[in-house]
This record gives sequence, C-alpha cells and structure tokens, in this order.
Amino acid sequence: MHWPFCLAKCPYCDFNSHVRHSPPDQARFVAAFRREIAHMRAFGGPARAETVFFGGGTPSLMAPETVAAILDAINEAWPIAPDAEITLEANPTSVEAERFRGYRAAGVNRVSLGVQALNDTELKALGRMHSVDEALAAVAVARGAFERVSFDLIYARPNQKPEDWARELKRAIAEGCEHLSLYQLTIEPGTAFERLYSAGKLIIPDDDHARALWDVTQEITAASGLPAYEISNHARPGAEARHNLVYWRYGTYAGIGPGAHGRLKAGDIRHATFTERQPERWLEKVEADGHGIVSDETLEAEEQADEMLLMGLRLAEGIDLARHARFAGREIAAERITALEDEGLVVRTGNRLRVLPAGFPVLNAVIRALAG
Repeated sequence: MHWPFCLAKCPYCDFNSHVRHSPPDQARFVAAFRREIAHMRAFGGPARAETVFFGGGTPSLMAPETVAAILDAINEAWPIAPDAEITLEANPTSVEAERFRGYRAAGVNRVSLGVQALNDTELKALGRMHSVDEALAAVAVARGAFERVSFDLIYARPNQKPEDWARELKRAIAEGCEHLSLYQLTIEPGTAFERLYSAGKLIIPDDDHARALWDVTQEITAASGLPAYEISNHARPGAEARHNLVYWRYGTYAGIGPGAHGRLKAGDIRHATFTERQPERWLEKVEADGHGIVSDETLEAEEQADEMLLMGLRLAEGIDLARHARFAGREIAAERITALEDEGLVVRTGNRLRVLPAGFPVLNAVIRALAG
C-alpha cells in the first residue's frame, strides 16, 4: 500500500513522494484504494494476505481511521491471516508518534521508523525534520505500542569516519530494536543531492572508504546479534521483515496506490504491474477505470529467472538453483559458479547458491557474471 505524500522532499530521495500545500482528501483516497484493491483481487484471484506493508511517502501522515479502513478493504478482498505481519513506515516526529496507538488499534503490529541518523547536524544535512532526541523518544513510544519495531539509518555520509559510524551504530543497537535497515548513501538521479554532487558541492566516501564503513557495519551488527540476512537489513533471528522476504524470495504481491509495483499471478502467468505515479492522476484514473494500472507486463520465463536471481542473491540464504532453472529452462553454467567460488565470492551447498561476505560489496558484478 503506497501513500505518496510527505511534508518535505529529502534531498537524497528518489522515491515516488510528493509534497502538497493542502492535505489530501483522505476519504477520497480511501474510496480509490478500495476500488483498486477490488480490481487487484479480481485480477489475481483469491488468496490470503500474509503480510501488509504501508510504504511511502510517509504513511504516518495518514489518520489511524484511514489505515483501519484500508485494512478492512484488504480483509474483504484477501482475508488477512491471524498472524499476518502488518507494517507501517513512519517518521519519528512527536506529532506522528502520537498516532502510534491509533495505528496499533487499527491492526498495525510492526512499525519501521525513518530515523536515518543519530547526529543532529547530519539529520539537518539529510533534510530530516526531527532531532535525535525526538527520534529516540519516538522509538520508545513505538516499542510500547507495537510488538515489532525497526528503524533505518543511512551511512557512508559525507566525511563520515568509521569510528564515528561505529559509535552511532552501537547507540542505535542499544535501543533494543529487533531489526535495523542500514543503507549506504547513494546519489540517485533527479535528486537534490545529485545536483550538488554534479556541481562538486557534495563529496561522498570513495569505494575504499565506503568498504571500510561496510566492514564496520557487518562486524558490529553480527557481534550484537543482528547479522545481515539481506544486503542492507539486519535482524535478530526470527525478526526478519516477512513482507520484504516476499520480494526477495520472489513471491507474489499486489501493489496498490500511486506508483506501486506488483507481481501478481493470473492463472500460471506472472504479471508485473505498475500504477500511475502522480497522485491526483492516479486518483482520477481509479475513479474512472477502477484501477490506476498504467503498465501490465506478462513476464516470460527468462525474465522471471533474472528477477529471481537479482532479488534472491541479496539474501544471506541465497537462492534455490533448481527453482531458478525451472524459471530459466536451463541451469546456470557450472563454470560461472566455479569461477566465482574460486574468487571467494559465492558458495554452492547442495542446491543452494549463496553470496559470501566478500561478494556482497560487489553484488552487482556477481549477478552479471551469473546471468551473463
């Protein structure tokens, strides 16, 4: 479920997020969500909702009543499993923290907080609208309201030293959350940071410096009982994000809302769906047509195999080679795997192929070598 609105656009963000001077009409959007959910249910057929993820944008700008109404619509279309993981992304401001108990009453049982840094100067540079104290207070409120809490941090920031990042990361871990998403800062096209970077006004760590920060991340999280189960995600055993595992294990999911991607099966055919990005155009399209889909691509077997490889090798558990072969109609050439094993980048154990710690910093090259 994609809620595309934010109070401000962060300079590093290339997500489909939009700032509006007037608050959106939430009742009108709920009605549109209901229609698109019904369309996707007819498209993909009956199923049970094992996970729900409210992403953004900033979903914590929604009223708890809006979240409750959307969950009711989902349950009508795909009965929500009793043990379903229902996550909502939130900004850690005091205003939004006040809504947390309302979200819990609506059915949300996991929250993911966009903390991003535990340094006030760095938060300002990242365009964030909260302070460190406010963020940690929101984490504490979240831990009291939800069974499961995660938060995000960005590292490899300008001039960030490994020892500074180590202190920041240890402070984050001390908050006692079960899950951390730790992302290296990347310069994305079309962002304010790209314009600064292109003008020479923003300097980010070079590859060697970024690798040192990566190594610090892996060492500290592993020693603290939150090893990486995915290239950027760390969790205590059993606390992995079940919804995101659907993506990485190449499952099926419905993408609802402006700019949402989906992977739905109609019969034996897997479809890649994509909805209109611009919120007001999406709204008008749903009201006129019953859905906001602007692209519906039937994925051929080879395309599915490539997507499975791209997503699955991000996981520490790796991929099932037999499943990949069923998609591709052929096995990955043994010599490709052997060459990467000889370099210490991957390991094959039985029918599973996993990327080793040395391979994750060069994951894109590993995938190209296997897919090529």
